[in-house]
Parts: sequence; C-alpha cells; structure tokens
Amino acid sequence: MRFVQQLGKALMLPVACLPLCGLLMGVGYLLCPASMQGGEVTGTGALVGLFLVKAGGALIDNMALLFAVGVGVGMSENQDGAGGLAALTSWLMLTTILRLDVVVKILPSVAGNAEQTLAFAKIANPFIGILAGVIGALCYNRFKSTTLPDWLSFFSGKRCVAIAAGLVSILVSVVLLYVWPILYQSLISLGQTIAGMGAVGAGVYAFLNRLLIPFGLHHALNNVFWFNTIGLGDLTHFWAGETSADVPWSLGMYMSGFFPCMMFGVPGAALAMLQCAKPEKRKVVGGVLGSAAICSFVCGITEPFEFAFMFAAPMLYAAYSLLYGIFTVIVVYLDFRAGFAFSAGATDLMFSASLPAAQNTWLILPLGFAAFVVFYLVFRVMIAKLGLKTPGREDEDASPQGNNEKAQKDDAPKNRAFVEIAEIVLVGVGGRENIVSIDHCVTRLRLEVKDSDLVDEQKIKSAGVPGVIRPSKESVQVVVGQNVQFVAEEFRKLCEGER
Repeated sequence: MRFVQQLGKALMLPVACLPLCGLLMGVGYLLCPASMQGGEVTGTGALVGLFLVKAGGALIDNMALLFAVGVGVGMSENQDGAGGLAALTSWLMLTTILRLDVVVKILPSVAGNAEQTLAFAKIANPFIGILAGVIGALCYNRFKSTTLPDWLSFFSGKRCVAIAAGLVSILVSVVLLYVWPILYQSLISLGQTIAGMGAVGAGVYAFLNRLLIPFGLHHALNNVFWFNTIGLGDLTHFWAGETSADVPWSLGMYMSGFFPCMMFGVPGAALAMLQCAKPEKRKVVGGVLGSAAICSFVCGITEPFEFAFMFAAPMLYAAYSLLYGIFTVIVVYLDFRAGFAFSAGATDLMFSASLPAAQNTWLILPLGFAAFVVFYLVFRVMIAKLGLKTPGREDEDASPQGNNEKAQKDDAPKNRAFVEIAEIVLVGVGGRENIVSIDHCVTRLRLEVKDSDLVDEQKIKSAGVPGVIRPSKESVQVVVGQNVQFVAEEFRKLCEGER
C-alpha cells in the first residue's frame, strides 16, 4: 500500500504538465480551428494558434515519456534528478528492445499472432512509462551510494544509477517478452468490459475513480481510460482534436461527468456540511469548506474537501462516490461532452469547450444546478439522520481545530501564515528529530517519522488543516490544500534550522 501511495504521489509531477497543455491547445484551437479540423491555415492569428496547438501537443503526445521521468524523480529519495535520468535510460531500453520489429526478430512466432503483434506495437505507452519510472527510482534508492573499486571509482555513487537501471531494464525486457502480451490483453479485456457497458460503464468508472482515492489506486484506473494504454485514451484523443467519429466510443464520456460534480456538487455538499455544523464552529469550518469548494469549482481539486470527511464518515463518502457515477450516466445520455487536461473545474471547461469533441457545454448550467441540489440534499439528510461527525460536528476533544486559541482566529489554512502552520505541524509530529523525510503532493504534506507514538494528531489539526491521514505507522499526511507547497517549504526550513 505504501508503494502505491508513493507512486500516486509521483504521478502528480508529470500530471502537473497537463494544465499547460490544456491552456495552449484551448487557446490555439480558438485562434486556429483548422489546426484540428483541417483546412487552410491563413492569417497571423491562425498561425499563432497553430503554433500553440503544436506546443501543447508536444506534451499530450509524449505523456508516456513524461510519466517515466516524472515517476523516476518523484519516487527517488529527495526527488533527485539522477532518478529521472535512470528512468529515461530504462524507458529507452524497454521501448527499443520491445519494439515490434525487434521482437519479431527475437520471437518470429509473434508475427503470426495478431494479439501479440498489437501488444508490442503499443509498447510506448504510459504503463511502460510508469514501469520505467519505477525502475529508475528503485535503482536510484538502491545504488546511489554504491562504492566501486578504485579502477571503477568514476562510476561510483549516482553515476552508477543509470547503468544499474539499464541492466535491470534488459532483464525486465526479457520477462516482458512473454508477460506483456498477457498483461496487455488483460487490460484490454477490463477496458472493453466497462466500455461495452456504455453509459453505465462510464458511471461505474466514475464511481470507482472516487471510491479508490483514499487508497491512491484511482491512478491505475485513470491510466486505462484517459491515456492510450489499451486503445481507449479518452483524454488524449479529446485534446488531439478528434471526435467520436474517430474512435469507437463517445469521446469525452469518461471525463464529462466529473464537471457538474466537481464544479457544483462539491459546493452543494460543502454548504450542507456548513449548515449541519455546530453554530459556534461554523465560522472556522466555513473557512475550510469555503476554500475547498472554491478550489473544486475553479480547479477541480477536490482532495481538501474529500479528506475532510472520508474517514470520519465513510458511508457518506460512499454515497458521494455513487453520486459521481449517477451523474456520469446522466451526462453521457444527455450528450454533454467536455474534457480536462488537469481536472474537471471551470478553467478546463472553458478551454475544452472550443475543441471539436465538445458538445452541449451549455448544459453545465442545468446539470450544475441539479448536482448542487442533489449533493446538498443527500449530504444534509445523511448527516442529520445518521449523526455523522463531519467538520464542525465533532466532539470537543476531536475538533479539527483543537483548543488552540490562535488557530480559531483564522478562517482557513490559506489565510494563515504558512510558517505558523508549519510550526504547529512540526510540534504535532514530535519535532525535527522525529522527521525522516518531507514531501508533498497537490494538496498534502507527506511526512515519514521515526517514532509514531510522538505524533499528536489533535495538535496537528489545531493548525486549522482539513485533516490528517495515517496510511501507515510511520507515515503522516497532512491535508493542507492548494498552498501545500509553501507550507512544505517552511516546514523544511524549520527542520533544517533555517528558522
């Protein structure tokens, strides 16, 4: 489980490139529709648009390579660039040795097997990119301090990492010669099963996408449906300027359902939580829920909201996930189509609306209104009827704000000085001597500690953060929100004695 969580965190590094892709291609297509629909490109504006589309395409067309380098850096200790170089080495090895024309020479029988031919023809895919990244990172972590004999000393330490990754990749390639066709067909079968269910299948995917977030396993599922690993690639085909006529499914159906839920459903659920909170806690809780709702609407980042209640009210989180599935089915049947390069917020909706695959984007208004009302009612009824301990309803000794008077003065983490949050969290995890490693993802400060008994979750929560997660005994994740990078920087300075 810890490995999966680390992988999920590392995947956020290359995924962070996608908003730039969406911005470039969205603006580019507005200026130059011919860049995707065909036709003559004339005029300065159209040429600028073509330039932007090609720039964005350079990212979306090479996501597999970005995954390789991103995971290689992200999973390496201290996010060292040598891990990224080792991952690139692994990627080049794997995709060259397992290229179809090379495989046919090694195993001539592959040429007569249509399934195996297809598998190796698609070897340069995000799955292999992630595998290369894992190989590069693991080799870095294992061999970065290797000492060789004097006559080979030049290759000691980090210089040894890429060499080790290359040798490991050769061995992995031998295994994949026989395993990859089987694995590829299994992934295809999974995708075809859900894709064959049409709108219901899209709903099942959306439901599982949300349900798996606490475990970090949603990234594996997304890889099947969003990227061209097994021939689907809803995201990549959408942003490539294609339409449903170019693919065997309704393009955008695995992304569109998230928009009404993230843009309007989350704010509706947040309002229900706020109204169900104890009167004396509504001001503090309102700041946390308000910032989470705005973040979800604009950017499609839902973690600050989800982690505020998923562990305290798992039944409510299951219902929340089910609502995503239901709305996705409705959206598919209504032919509302939009795509995202990062997540289903207003920003991505605006830029994707001009792409050829986008349809009936005006429906976001009635769909959004419905999502707001339904999410609000479901949350309001479940919280009240089941007595769920959502934010602001906790017992006094379990308040997310604790008893720290200073913490009560601010409305949300983003309104608090970053250094103050870092100081409180540091005390809560047992001080700098108890810290093994410091990292962060999009919304969470991720820490590894020596002695878990020194961790005081209530002290950490008194910093006004939405939540604290304990994936393992030595792991502490503090849900901060979109400003987590700045809190992490201040936390690192405190641990290194710079403050």
